[in-house]
Amino acid sequence: MTTAVDSLAPAVVERPPARASVANRILALGAALAAVISAAISPAAHRVSGSGRAGMIAIWSAAAVVVATRRPHERLGRLLAAGAALGAIAAFAAAAGARSAGGTDAVAALVVAGAVAMLPWVGMQVLLGLPDGACRTRRALIITGYAAGALVALSIWTQRPNLPLWPVALEAAVAATIGLAVSHRHYQKAQGAERRRMQWFGCAVAVGVEVSLISLAGRLLVDWPSNGYAVLAVATVALPIALVVASTTRAVGRVDVILARTVSLAAVTAVVVAVFVVVVIGLGRTPNDHDRGVLGLSMVAAGVSALLYLPAREHLVRFANRLAYGEREPPDQALRTFGSRLSRAIPLDELLLQVAESLRKSMGLARAEVWTGADGRLERAVSVPDAGPAVVTLSHDEEAVVARAGTSGPAWTRIWLPALLEGRHDAGLRVAPVVHSGRLLGLILAVRASQGDPFREEDELILAELARQVGLALHNVHLDSALEATLDEVRRQAHELQASRARIVAASDAARRQIERDLHDGAQQHLVSLAVNLRIARQLAEADPPAAQAMLEQLGHDLQDAVQQLRDLAHGIYPPLLMDRGLAEALSAAAGRAAIPTDVDASGIARYTPEIEAAVYFCCLEALQNAGKHAGAGARATVRVWQEEGALLFEVADDGAGFDPAARSGLGAGFVNMADRVGAIGGRLAVDAALGRGVKVSGRVPLS
Repeated sequence: MTTAVDSLAPAVVERPPARASVANRILALGAALAAVISAAISPAAHRVSGSGRAGMIAIWSAAAVVVATRRPHERLGRLLAAGAALGAIAAFAAAAGARSAGGTDAVAALVVAGAVAMLPWVGMQVLLGLPDGACRTRRALIITGYAAGALVALSIWTQRPNLPLWPVALEAAVAATIGLAVSHRHYQKAQGAERRRMQWFGCAVAVGVEVSLISLAGRLLVDWPSNGYAVLAVATVALPIALVVASTTRAVGRVDVILARTVSLAAVTAVVVAVFVVVVIGLGRTPNDHDRGVLGLSMVAAGVSALLYLPAREHLVRFANRLAYGEREPPDQALRTFGSRLSRAIPLDELLLQVAESLRKSMGLARAEVWTGADGRLERAVSVPDAGPAVVTLSHDEEAVVARAGTSGPAWTRIWLPALLEGRHDAGLRVAPVVHSGRLLGLILAVRASQGDPFREEDELILAELARQVGLALHNVHLDSALEATLDEVRRQAHELQASRARIVAASDAARRQIERDLHDGAQQHLVSLAVNLRIARQLAEADPPAAQAMLEQLGHDLQDAVQQLRDLAHGIYPPLLMDRGLAEALSAAAGRAAIPTDVDASGIARYTPEIEAAVYFCCLEALQNAGKHAGAGARATVRVWQEEGALLFEVADDGAGFDPAARSGLGAGFVNMADRVGAIGGRLAVDAALGRGVKVSGRVPLS
């Protein structure tokens, strides 16, 4: 039991103790304090750069404190504190070394080189552990990175007193490439809040890239800023800010839109910088002071133009269309807006009216019409301005020709659709057939005044494409109508099936009650009487043998009557002859008992399932009983049963008085019972009657 309980217990997440979070904050605050002290003890010549380094370290230290406070159980605060501490150590050692004699303290230089060379790999570890600092890659990669940092530190230390920074820059590029690649792969798999926290960091990276690109372009083209490394350091300020924001639960919202726009802005900036660098290189000379001013202003102008392009484009396109077409819309306006209108589930009549109005306005038409229909009959559904209803009838061959034609002019229309030219023989027009899967579903008619602009090839292409889309819409409407009709038919059949089942149950109950009455009033009474007479005969056997003999003879006759009643009752339930000999002989026997002369033609039929034979037999028997009741004197009946491919057919006809179906509210209960019997096994029943011409009941029962 203990094992089962333990297996159901929730997994306990291993968390570092609270003192680790306190240690991280102490480390970060100590780094900030060391950075401030380093700025204070720096020589006057290095006071500005020392203050800048101290400010950067203070920002990263503050970020470490905030992250460690808000998320004490994550390792990210520890990594940020370690990075800030390395920066503070480097700054303090640099300040102490600068104050030494000649600024050549070997120990201070070694400390500076080691701290600076390790910083890129701390940054890589932060990237590998985003968003919470947990290591998601092999530790061998991190160990290799720090080992490479140690080698770089020794390399640059040997170059003292002037420590070169380009190896550290190369080292930082490698570390950033590895870290960003692994972090991006993890971002693609991340979900929820984890993904949103990484998006904040991505925004900060994009901002840093933007600042770096601008400073790079300024350095190459206008010789500004003078200290590129300082600008690159400032570009990283966005990173701790993003980490602080991402550590706040309330601030972790949807930032994907901000990320996309920031990345696009950085990409546009990269394109602008690349273009200007290529232009400068193409000049073949170094820009002088005048050239640098012009290049700087032109770079600003290019950047502003890139930012304003998308907002201004929509207004400029609208202005250009108004200038070119006046109050008209662009010619393809109807085509571009049809899909959006169709997706809003607008009723078909309103949709076609909007198409005609938009077509007339965009193409400068005198009239726009949409005709719809099928099977060679087309009706004018809408027209702008309204021209009233109209109908065009096409033969099968004409319909095929119109369906295969493209956008056509007056000459073609005069031959195949002359009705469309009534009252506008001098006008310019185009007819576009609305076709789907080779079936003509309608027409689009565009009419311009005789003095109007001629139709261009672009207009014809727009009409053809619009007709194709309208054809798809009309086809969908037809499918919807067919589906609705099918659903109505299914509902009707389901209702009939439910009513049929109810009638079958009621008929079964009535049949059982009738059998009970027949047994009670017929055979049961005979058997009770036989039992009474048998006791009397036993009493008379000794006292009056002749009377007993006569009574026994009477009992024999009564017993035969009871047996015959039971046989008649059994015939009504399920004839033994039908079970033993089949449908043909059972119908012949039933015809012999019919109330009117009956001929049976059932030759050539085989044996079938009991359900089929019973349904056909009882339907024919019901029809014969109806004929015997209503056909009248002198009438005759005929029963035919034959087999066709896949079905068994039967027919019961009489030449009696008949009836007028129109004068009756519905068929009688007998016909309904027959229809239910046949319908229960998938068949159908038909009744053909006329006054003075008798009644014919026919049915078809599937055999499979």
